[in-house]
Amino acid sequence: MSSSLRTLKGVGEKTEKLFAKIGIVNIDGLLHYYPRNYDAYEEPVEIKDLEEGAVAAVSAAIITGVYVNQVRNLQVITTTAADLTGKIPVTWFNMPYLRTTVKKGCRFILRGRIVRKQGKLQMEHPEIFTPAAYEEILHSLQPIYALTAGLSNKMIVKLLHQVLEGKDLEMEYLADEYKEKYHLADGNFALSAIHFPKNMQELLSARRRLVFDEFLLFILAVQLLKEKTEEAPNAFPMHPVWTTEQVIESLPYDLTKAQLNVWHEIERDLSGQALMSRLVQGDVGSGKTILAFLAMIMTAENGYQAVLMAPTEVLARQHFQALEKLLQEQGIEFCHPVLLTGSDTAKEKRKKYALIASKEANLVIGTHALIQEKVQYQDLGLVITDEQHRFGVKQREALTTKGNPPNVLVMSATPIPRTLAIIIYGDLDISVIDELPAQRLPIKNCVVGTSYRPKAYSFMEKQIRQGRQVYVICPMVEESEGMDGENVLDYTRKLQEIFPSDIRVASLHGKMKPKEKNAVMESFAAGEIQILVSTTVVEVGVNVPNATVMMVENAERFGLAQLHQLRGRVGRGEHQSYCIFMQGSDAKETSKRLEILNKSNDGFYIAGEDLKLRGPGDLFGIRQSGLLEFKLGDIYQDADILKAASETAADILALDEDLTLEQNEELRRKLTDYMKEDLQNLGL
Repeated sequence: MSSSLRTLKGVGEKTEKLFAKIGIVNIDGLLHYYPRNYDAYEEPVEIKDLEEGAVAAVSAAIITGVYVNQVRNLQVITTTAADLTGKIPVTWFNMPYLRTTVKKGCRFILRGRIVRKQGKLQMEHPEIFTPAAYEEILHSLQPIYALTAGLSNKMIVKLLHQVLEGKDLEMEYLADEYKEKYHLADGNFALSAIHFPKNMQELLSARRRLVFDEFLLFILAVQLLKEKTEEAPNAFPMHPVWTTEQVIESLPYDLTKAQLNVWHEIERDLSGQALMSRLVQGDVGSGKTILAFLAMIMTAENGYQAVLMAPTEVLARQHFQALEKLLQEQGIEFCHPVLLTGSDTAKEKRKKYALIASKEANLVIGTHALIQEKVQYQDLGLVITDEQHRFGVKQREALTTKGNPPNVLVMSATPIPRTLAIIIYGDLDISVIDELPAQRLPIKNCVVGTSYRPKAYSFMEKQIRQGRQVYVICPMVEESEGMDGENVLDYTRKLQEIFPSDIRVASLHGKMKPKEKNAVMESFAAGEIQILVSTTVVEVGVNVPNATVMMVENAERFGLAQLHQLRGRVGRGEHQSYCIFMQGSDAKETSKRLEILNKSNDGFYIAGEDLKLRGPGDLFGIRQSGLLEFKLGDIYQDADILKAASETAADILALDEDLTLEQNEELRRKLTDYMKEDLQNLGL
């Protein structure tokens, strides 16, 4: 399983490099590179029954010539197909050679997406089959993989067939009693069927087993980590301090009752005998950050160092500025904060490392850069991680190995129902901030179709003229073949043409370098950019109180919990804020889902409702924001499997707490690999 891909027929150096680009470096990686979706090849339908937005097959004859037009940098190939019930225009992109294969009078099965252009339905970029070839794949589920330029779906399929035709791939580590009790398939069957299921039943069965494996390994890793920290004595005894009381008293707003309750729990933990391991869950905007700052001040006054780790540089910088401002306003002189990020120059880093090592800097804020080996802490008493699910299981362990294990506080705005949170954060106590500050105005929501766009634009302009700012969220970075939906780059250009030239429109997306991202976010925060067109990278806590409008294009493409997180970027200031969910498809289910957001601003309620609405068909369609980095599992949708894995982990550890028995040898090997991979993902 750990052999190089070069041992496979057809893989040379060039292909090996392409696979490395998507994170596949050996055969094991290839086997666990699961499809991102499946294509179900159904019976052809009649042209008169085609519906907008669907992917469908028709059995039709070509009734016109085939024409090639050059549009910008695209070659567009058009023709018309017909059956006895009607005709439909057909378009392909960059495939000029079709002129020689698709000829007038020939009959094919064409299968593609149905879109509406200039009021008429047409089929876009269909696959072409002879009736005999289509018969062979009828009713099957064909895997679709996430690709990179130069790597084709065909290539991945071919190599997987090669590997799977070999032999049994993995030793079974799960006892038969658990497989029977929880209706779990055999491990090797699951690995093969997740790639090439014969039908939906096989796919569901394979997925159930692989999700169970993911959850079980994760829970075991968390439990073993918990034992380590529970055995460790608290090397950082603290006592409550007056300074935090004075800060709370002199804030320009009152803390809510929920905030005060959670602060007292944190204070009690920090001054207790045992190490703190606490998760603070609170909806977007419920005021978790001020509690983190209070805990850091208390730690520093007790003579220790405190670290706050954020998932992005933009957010780390924002926390740093907010903390500096608070310390200045309150005249607190014993706290010396420093900001450490990946884009610091080597010289800046050396200087900051020295400040941290000498304890001159006692409060440290930053990104993953905080857990690299070169950072030496002198008395690290508290580690706070913001949006925990962006880090692997191992980052806390990485920090605890830098001397005595510190107190740990985890902040999350992702609403996880308490029963699931207890399993996932098995090593943490849980606090919930379940009310929003009184001065927050509820966001006004509306779900609209694309015909509403001109109205939305004029509303956005009105808000900008009143001095406000706007976010526009698109599902994609750039135009993608065969994918219908708005993309950041084209949309930015479009808005630059539509809006007057004094309104500055800029774009932000995940493919930009960190430095570019920071520059854009900082000018948006400073009010120099009025409209920011972005992908979901803005979802993670950027605070721009002056932004009052968020418009989400193709809102049906996002999970509800994710849309709720995005919505939390507005409504942070004193002005009324608005969220416009633009629906790219008229499907009834879509409207039903988005209606939940329209009605409620409560993240926990939304997560619960989202769960109820999902059927087995949504397996891969809508992911919540990469929660805990599971490849297949989704803690909302797979809550029953999560509970089964939790019970199994408890059973196994009750009989063999260190996994040293012979029957658990294979499980121990798997767990070791899992922990190793987790460290690699963190760049450690």
